[in-house]
Amino acid sequence: MSRKYTILMTLMGLEIGGAETHVVELSKELKKMGYKIIVASNGGVYEKELQEYGIIHYRVPMNQRNVFKMVKSYFLLRRIMEKEKVDIIHSHARIPGFICGFLHKKYGVTFVTSAHWVFYTGMGLKYLTNWGQKVIAVSDDIREYLIQNYNVPYENIFVTINGIDTNKFSPETNEENIRKEFHIAKTEPTLVYVSRMDESRALVARQLIEIAPRIAEVVKGIRILIVGGGDVFDELYKKAEEQNKKIGGKKCIIMTGARTDINELISVATVFVGVSRAALEAMAGGKTVIVAGNEGYIGLFEQNKLQTARENNFCCRGCDASTEERLYKDVVYAFLNMTEQQRKEVGNYGRNVIFEYYSVTKMAMNCIEAYHAAWKANHQKQYNVILSGYYGFNNAGDEAILLSMHKNIQALGENYHITVLSNRPEETRAKYHIDVVYRFSIREVLKAIKKCDVLLSGGGSLLQDSTSTRSLMYYLSIILVARIMGKKVMLYANGIGPVSREKNRRIVQMVVNKANLITLREENSYAELKSMGVDDKKCFVTADPVFTMDSISKQQGLELLKKAGVPSDKNFVGVSVRNWRDMDGFVDEFAQLCDMIHQKYHKTIIFIVMQVPHDIKISQKVQKRMKTKSYLLKENYSPYEIMGIIKCMDFILSMRLHTLIFAARQKIPLIGFVYDPKIEYYLEKLNMPSGGNIGEFNMEKTLKMVEDMVQNRQKYVDILQRESEQLEKRAHYNEKYLIKLLERDRR
Repeated sequence: MSRKYTILMTLMGLEIGGAETHVVELSKELKKMGYKIIVASNGGVYEKELQEYGIIHYRVPMNQRNVFKMVKSYFLLRRIMEKEKVDIIHSHARIPGFICGFLHKKYGVTFVTSAHWVFYTGMGLKYLTNWGQKVIAVSDDIREYLIQNYNVPYENIFVTINGIDTNKFSPETNEENIRKEFHIAKTEPTLVYVSRMDESRALVARQLIEIAPRIAEVVKGIRILIVGGGDVFDELYKKAEEQNKKIGGKKCIIMTGARTDINELISVATVFVGVSRAALEAMAGGKTVIVAGNEGYIGLFEQNKLQTARENNFCCRGCDASTEERLYKDVVYAFLNMTEQQRKEVGNYGRNVIFEYYSVTKMAMNCIEAYHAAWKANHQKQYNVILSGYYGFNNAGDEAILLSMHKNIQALGENYHITVLSNRPEETRAKYHIDVVYRFSIREVLKAIKKCDVLLSGGGSLLQDSTSTRSLMYYLSIILVARIMGKKVMLYANGIGPVSREKNRRIVQMVVNKANLITLREENSYAELKSMGVDDKKCFVTADPVFTMDSISKQQGLELLKKAGVPSDKNFVGVSVRNWRDMDGFVDEFAQLCDMIHQKYHKTIIFIVMQVPHDIKISQKVQKRMKTKSYLLKENYSPYEIMGIIKCMDFILSMRLHTLIFAARQKIPLIGFVYDPKIEYYLEKLNMPSGGNIGEFNMEKTLKMVEDMVQNRQKYVDILQRESEQLEKRAHYNEKYLIKLLERDRR
């Protein structure tokens, strides 16, 4: 059974307002769940409601930026804390948060805040704001505000599903703007439908447009608002206009396109049709709702439909399909057979459902999740980890390393907190929802290192000078700074070299010897470090973290291929090439190889891009020299998506290491082409054929490999099954070494 905390809610006052109502409803719900709730504020009209519910309220003057009142509030809160044996303080405004921050610092009480709105950050107020150990934001945009303005770590922010904002979506919503815009009189029966107008979402929109003339024949003067934009909007708009001509008279079907004022559009509805969140919003607005969508049909929402609707979250999954006849029958019934009073009663019931199941309860559960996380943060040893690597450069291989490392370390426990040094911090944060620092911001990097317990350098081939000495010096300097600041350093699943310049080798030896622990993804790298004079007692060979990564499903991969214009009735061979020195001869012969595979085995060649835009250019170069049709995937797909696409291939031809690893992970047979020793190493480990060095390409030999792979594909699948499982186990040794390092005394 989870711990039932004693929670002190602190806010400025209890007069009428959105945040105040939020706290009152949250407090009541938490009490209902078995938590002991105490509220402290300057008081107001909601005091009585709390007291009637058995919730103690203390008057504390936290309603003004007055030093004397704030000091008084501090001592009053301290007394309440001691008397009520408070486990968690939950503050709901800037002044209470500021005061309670001192209590947290002094007494170590668990401290959570809620962000109900965006604060003014000028005049130094930004620095007087304390967001606690965990913060609950009432919307995604407030989460972004907290990250951008206060550098609150992404993992410390919990977004509560406002459930449905029952103030915004309400029977009292002003409908005059919409009536005026679309010339809809209050006496006109009005149907509103809201959804994206995408092929995968617009089934019911199509059905409504199709049956509109029949509805208009019996529901005289009906207006139908279809709200939303998407890839089939133009098609549906054209169809709607044709239907309007058939119906005649005042425009019946109105296609609004994409809108943000959904609450006002819903407000004019006599009857609403929709699914999922749109249906819930209409219910909050007190409307008669017909629940219908692409995944199924629940129909006119009434009490007897509640269980079914809740089981699939109003998405209609598992229900009978929506049909024109079902829809027509329910629409006509709602307009003609139900009285205004009956529609009102159904609407009131729907609104009550929102209050009970989709607003306060969900909000309370979100808060409890934050409470648990904050409590653990206060009562468990916390580890702050920095990842330094080639992140934020649109290289799918390195992004896969990042995601794999992050997932595996996070799996060690909620007490592991990870910050990533990225070239594109905003993009990395948005794509992967992780905490990020700009890798070239000296101030931010030093600040992050100061807070960390360990710096992980890697994975990937960071320590090499074949591309440039500058990048080598960057990674070494990060390691050196961390050691100077007394932080533990681990080289994590690194690929080392080649380091050719003698001066660079001496610098690598000097800096890497300062690391506390080194794991390497192949024996070649171990030998390279040893040859430089690095202490081999701290070096351990593991495997690339990407051998632990998951992917999207094959079906989702096929959908991505379809979206990219690739015919679905073909057998595919995936090709991944990268630019390298003296490539012209290889490009010509590789293009011939692709043509032969297409012609002899009827396989469609798909060029898979691992780094945008670099791989696009070399792929196009090969394509231009081919005589047969091929396809190039130019989108900047995530590593999960690329792995899912590779899952759709019969086999893979690749120069890129992580394309090979992606294929091995999905048990897709592969042939590698060597530009770097790391490729040869992993081909040997996987027991997969090598097309040899790109400078010594042998067409006859490679075609024999392809022939054998086509004829005996299952043999290669079985080999990969066995070998990749072993490498996955070895890849997980990286986390075990990390745990051992963190458990050592700091040196």
